[in-house]
Amino acid sequence: MSLRGWNLAMVAQGVLWILFGLLLRLEPGTATLPLLMDSVIQALAELEQTGPATRARHTASAWQLLAQESDPHDLLHHFLLEGRSLKTTKLDPHQLSPELRDLTKDVAQHSIRGRQEYGVVLAPDGSTVAVEPLLAGLEVGLQGQRVVNLPLDSTASPLDTGATFPDTEVMVPDVRATAPGLQDALPDIISADVGAMPSDVRAADLDVKPTSPGVRPHSPDVPVTSPDAQASLPGSRAKSPTTVDRLLVVTLARDLGLAFLQGSETWSHSGLGSEGCWDQLSAPRTFTLLDSKASPVTMAFLNGALDGALLGDYLSRTPEPRPPLSHLLRQYYGGAGVAGDPGLRSNFRRQNGAALTSAPTLTQQVWGALTLLQRLEPTHPQLRGMDQEQLAQVAANATKEFTEGFLGCPAIHPRCRWGAAPYRGHPKPLQLPLGFLYVHHTYEPAPPCTDFVHCAANMRSMQRFHQDTRGWDDIGYSFVVGSDGYVYEGRGWHWVGAHTRGHNTRGFGVAFVGNYTAELPAKAALHLVQDVLPGCAVRAGVLRPDYQVLGHRQLVRTNCPGDALFNLLRTWPRFAANVKTRTARRASRRSKRKPPPMILPATDLQ
Repeated sequence: MSLRGWNLAMVAQGVLWILFGLLLRLEPGTATLPLLMDSVIQALAELEQTGPATRARHTASAWQLLAQESDPHDLLHHFLLEGRSLKTTKLDPHQLSPELRDLTKDVAQHSIRGRQEYGVVLAPDGSTVAVEPLLAGLEVGLQGQRVVNLPLDSTASPLDTGATFPDTEVMVPDVRATAPGLQDALPDIISADVGAMPSDVRAADLDVKPTSPGVRPHSPDVPVTSPDAQASLPGSRAKSPTTVDRLLVVTLARDLGLAFLQGSETWSHSGLGSEGCWDQLSAPRTFTLLDSKASPVTMAFLNGALDGALLGDYLSRTPEPRPPLSHLLRQYYGGAGVAGDPGLRSNFRRQNGAALTSAPTLTQQVWGALTLLQRLEPTHPQLRGMDQEQLAQVAANATKEFTEGFLGCPAIHPRCRWGAAPYRGHPKPLQLPLGFLYVHHTYEPAPPCTDFVHCAANMRSMQRFHQDTRGWDDIGYSFVVGSDGYVYEGRGWHWVGAHTRGHNTRGFGVAFVGNYTAELPAKAALHLVQDVLPGCAVRAGVLRPDYQVLGHRQLVRTNCPGDALFNLLRTWPRFAANVKTRTARRASRRSKRKPPPMILPATDLQ
C-alpha cells in the first residue's frame, strides 16, 4: 500500500474511532439537529475535515471505551474490534460543532425503553436505521481482516488478562460478494432525487398497526420449504465453530442469537423486526414502536445491521484509496448507489443481504457468536449451562426466522411513514386467510415513483381523493407498490379494502403506482408482487397457500391494470385464467373497438 493510501485509511478509521468515542462519552439527551441520516453523514464529513487530527493509532478504538462498562456485549465487541489500550488516545468532543455533539447524545447506543427506541435515525429512503451496528460494520470493513479464531476454552475478559487481539485471516470463506448480479436483477431503477422530507406528521394522529406479516411466526398450517433454512439446521454431530466473521458477528449475528435466547415468548406476539413511527418526518426527534412487546431486534436495528454488513463487506473488498465514509453513505442512502450501482442502495438492503450470505453460513456465525460470548463470559445469565447442541439449535431457529421472516419478506412502509390521515369511521376486519390477490395500476399518478418523497406524496394524494372526492373511509388499496423497492401499507392485512367492487372481502388489492397500458412496472416491483409479498403472506397465514392472482378487469368493468401489465399477469403461475366474467369480456370487446376512456384514479374500485 502506498503512503498516501495508508494515510487515507488511517483518516477513515480515525474518523470512526473519534465518532464512536464521542457517542460513548456523552449522556443521552435531546439533539438540536433532527434525527436524520443526513445529520450523521454531516458529522462524519465534519470529522473528515479535521485531517491529521483523525490519524489515530489502532489503540484508539472507541469500542475499548465501551468495554469499560464490563458488559458481555461490550467484551465481545472489544475482543473482535482490534485494540489493546484504553487510554493511549484522548478523544476531544469539541472536534464537532455543538449541534453535532448534541446529535451524538441521541444516537450513542441502540436501546429500547418502554416503547421508545433510541439510537435510530430516519434515512432518505424512508427507512429507520440504528446507527450503532452501521458504524460497527464500517469499522470492521476498514480494518479488512475479518476471520477470527475462537478461543478454545472459557476465557476471562481480554481487559483483565491483557490479551492481545486474536489471530485473524484476511479471507472470508462462504461469505458472498455484495449483491452479485443484483444490477441485472433490478433494471429500470432511477436514482432517487431526494429533496425535502414530507410535511410534519404526528404519529399520535395516525391510525397505525404493525405491517409486515413476515415478522410474525409462520402459521402451523403452512409448510415452510426454504431449502437454505432447512440446510442450516445443525445435525446431532455438528462441530462447533472454530472461527467467526467479525463483520457478521458485530453487526447482526450476536444480537440475533441473544434475542432468540430470551425464549419463544419474545416472538409470539410481533416477532422479528417491529416497526415504529416518528413524531414528525421533516424534523424527527422521537421514535415510538408500534408494539409494546417488541423484540430488541427491531426493524431499525436490522436495517442498520444489514447496512453495516453490506457496506463493511464493500469496504473490506475495495482497494485503496477508499472513498470517504461520508461520500459512501451519501451514495448508499438516497444517492445513485455505491460506486454508481443503483442496486447497491439502502432501498434494496434485503435483496443484497440475501446475496451476501447463505442461511447455513449465517447459522454458523450466530452459533459462533454465542459460543464466543459464552467463553468470554462463562456466567452470562442467558448462556450459563447451555451446551453446544442447544446453542446450535438457537442459531438455527434465529437464522430460519431471519431469512424467511425478514429477508424473505418485502420492506413495507407503515401508514405513519407516508403520512396517512386517520381512517374515517370504523374499519371492518377481514376473515383471514383470504384466497385472492387482485392486481391494479393507479393510472393516475401515471409516472412511476422512484423515491420515497414522491411515493409518499402519491400515497397522500390517492388517500385524499378516495376520502374527500369519493367519500370513502380510507385509501382503497390494501397495499401499493412503488418503483423505489418498497411496499406502502394502505388498509393492510386485516381490514376490508375498497379496491375490487363485490370482492373486497375475498382478496387483497395491490396496486402498482403508474399507468401500465403500454409499459411494464420495474422488474423489482413485479418481483415483489409476484413472489415476495404473497409468499410472505402465505407464511404468516393471512393468504391461503392455494391463492390465485386476478387482474382487476376480470371482476369489474375496467381497463385496469392496463393491457401491458394484464398480459404479463396471464403468464404468472398463480393467474386465475378460468375467471372470465361477463363484464370483463365486455370491457375487452370495447377496448378493441375504440381507445379506452380515461379512468380517474380508483373511480371504479369500491
